[in-house]
Amino acid sequence: MSDVRLQNVRVVYGGRDVVRDVSFAVGSGELAVLVGPSGSGKTTLLRAITGYAPVAQGSVTIGGEDVTRRPPAGRDIAMVFQNLALYPHMTVRQNWAFPLQAAKVPKAEQEERINRVARTLQMERLLNRYPRELSGGQQQRVAMGRALVRQPQLFLLDEPLGALDAKLRVEACSAFKALQRELGITTLYVTHDQVEAQALGSKIVVLNDGIVQQVGTPDEIYEAPANRFVAGLFGSPPMNFLPGEISGSDGTATIISGPLRVALPVEIGRRVLAATSSPAITLGVRPEAIRQFYDAAEGAAPATVYVTEPRGHNVIVDLRLGETVIRARGDRDDERLASLAPDDRVYLRVDPTQVHLFDEATGRRL
Repeated sequence: MSDVRLQNVRVVYGGRDVVRDVSFAVGSGELAVLVGPSGSGKTTLLRAITGYAPVAQGSVTIGGEDVTRRPPAGRDIAMVFQNLALYPHMTVRQNWAFPLQAAKVPKAEQEERINRVARTLQMERLLNRYPRELSGGQQQRVAMGRALVRQPQLFLLDEPLGALDAKLRVEACSAFKALQRELGITTLYVTHDQVEAQALGSKIVVLNDGIVQQVGTPDEIYEAPANRFVAGLFGSPPMNFLPGEISGSDGTATIISGPLRVALPVEIGRRVLAATSSPAITLGVRPEAIRQFYDAAEGAAPATVYVTEPRGHNVIVDLRLGETVIRARGDRDDERLASLAPDDRVYLRVDPTQVHLFDEATGRRL
């Protein structure tokens, strides 16, 4: 097993920085997920690690060796793409044998590796089938198996589940996580799906516009986002952002946003007041942190129901709060919540321990 380290990596295409000053490390045997919107530099970063995208600046280290200038064939990396790129005229066994034959692996060892991977992926009975005879999920396992038979020191996957339907994606995601844990191969997994990123990764690297926004565990990314971009990327429904002002001194601080008032706990108030010189801030509130009341309550802000969306056990309620529409999430077992209709009046309070405050100009978390 091998660790991977990127230090100040810069990749340039057509005179434009596609990846800028990227640094992070993935421990040996760890599953890390690169997540970000389209065009954020995720695939380019994988190509830089494999050697197919030249690194203009910085270094890539695999297993303690600097491979920045090493050709792709000398890096011992296996990669799976979204389009799978299976050979349609070859059976599963032949697809898996092909890279081993190219590497001149002895015939007996080829069979041993193929049979071991087939057992791991539960594909023993499908070895003699062609890709066209397999389901989408089975084809995905063939693509993974072709990479795994090589026994690489590093496994890279670029949106590998993107072509699957929602149900298969969930099943494949769970199966892949278990497989990676069993094999212990250091893995980098690219996705634009924040739910998939949180479900899979022990470490998440958030990218935007070629720059690393934050590196952390799923809990760290969700509970303590580094900036407004990260905060808005994670969560379903996403975080609400409200313009606001902070006032107070000596740790006694209140956020005012339209009709909403949020008195901050002393320790949070002190930290925020020390971190900003401007009263203008952005208030971030996740839907689950909004408490709804059906009758007037002291300190609660009046709001009007805009639309409701049943989602399984939850109900998502869009509310007009002054000039802003925000989203709240509640339990469908709450009969009054489930029966809300457009234009109904409710009253809101926000849990002050769960608010996120961001610098209005820079977007950084205060």
